[in-house]
Amino acid sequence: MRIDLSGRTALVTGSTQGIGAAIATGLARAGARVGINGRSEGSVAAAIERMNGDGTRYDVVAAPGDVATEDGCEQVLGLLPDVDILVNNLGIFGAKPALEIDDAEWRRYFEVNVLAAVRLTRTYLPGMRERGWGRIQYIASDSAVVIPQEMIHYGMSKTALLAVSRGFAKEAAGSGVTVNSVIAGPTHTGGVEEFVYQLVDKDLPWEEAQREFMRLHRPQSLLQRLIEPEEIANLVVYLGSPFASATTGAAVRVDGGYVDSILP
Repeated sequence: MRIDLSGRTALVTGSTQGIGAAIATGLARAGARVGINGRSEGSVAAAIERMNGDGTRYDVVAAPGDVATEDGCEQVLGLLPDVDILVNNLGIFGAKPALEIDDAEWRRYFEVNVLAAVRLTRTYLPGMRERGWGRIQYIASDSAVVIPQEMIHYGMSKTALLAVSRGFAKEAAGSGVTVNSVIAGPTHTGGVEEFVYQLVDKDLPWEEAQREFMRLHRPQSLLQRLIEPEEIANLVVYLGSPFASATTGAAVRVDGGYVDSILP
């Protein structure tokens, strides 16, 4: 299957590293013009330089701005007034005992992980609907379904994204615009290797270490290894393409079988 997104413009929030960077690269390789987003001009410039590190000059647009704020959203909108593919990837996470999460922290997780995506959807969906084509995606998590005891505020925010996605899919019904969420499983991103080696033998090679980590600490994974960011990106690129025209209002899993359920 050859996915051709030539002529399409995409915005991937939080795309300077990790899953977001992999998604941005995947969309660019498929021919899309891609807005690279981060909070600072420096982080965005560095991400673009890494993308072009293999000598390929991708069609990218620097779109710095903290989209978790109204001002940041307006800044990005000024750089990319119209997009065909919106990937709401921005998110924060962290472990904290449930009874120690104060009101401010609950609000912060909701504002960054949920409200930023709602605001951008509200901004870009009308234009997509008028043009009769568009793709909106929300990067959720297995934590949306299997709420982690150590970070229920994070789990809450990802569960909310499933509801937001389904609701906006109904708003876009019959318009040629699809809206979906992607349930990502345990993924090999920055800082994960250090975390893994805190829990398994430090002398093990990485491939063995991650499999030992999954066996002992994530035994419900059927993949039995961490997911690579590019594997998440592959699904996102497909959902952003014309091939996924009949997939909307869905919570699509790329979790390595982590969620022990037939349905989300």
